[in-house]
Amino acid sequence: MASAPDLRTDVLLRSEQSGGHVSIMDNVVAAHSAGPPLHRHDFDEAFFMLEGELIFQVADELFTRRAGELAFAPRNVPHALANHSDADARYLLVCTPGGLERLFARIAAASQGVEPPDWALQPSPEVIEVGPQIARDG
Repeated sequence: MASAPDLRTDVLLRSEQSGGHVSIMDNVVAAHSAGPPLHRHDFDEAFFMLEGELIFQVADELFTRRAGELAFAPRNVPHALANHSDADARYLLVCTPGGLERLFARIAAASQGVEPPDWALQPSPEVIEVGPQIARDG
């Protein structure tokens, strides 16, 4: 997952601030975003929807979550998300253990043509692509 042009991230809690236990990000996925491909990694992710709606795939299950709802992707279980709607979607992402925020910060810095913050240069967890993005209906 080398780039995420349809994702804006605000890191609220870095893993270093929690002894490595957790990181929290406020993410916005642009309307009509195909999202990341099906992938897995060795940390849990909880997605709490704040605005809009996202389609999630966790293992073989496809479902939609809207504002006030939660999706959970357990570690090492393939998952993906997409925003096929006409509006941006915003969610809080909680990762346990933390570290993914470093990758997101490096991607954001690269898209803006600036150097990432020093904390983002530390290693981030491996993310392994295992399948395609969530297909659009029709």
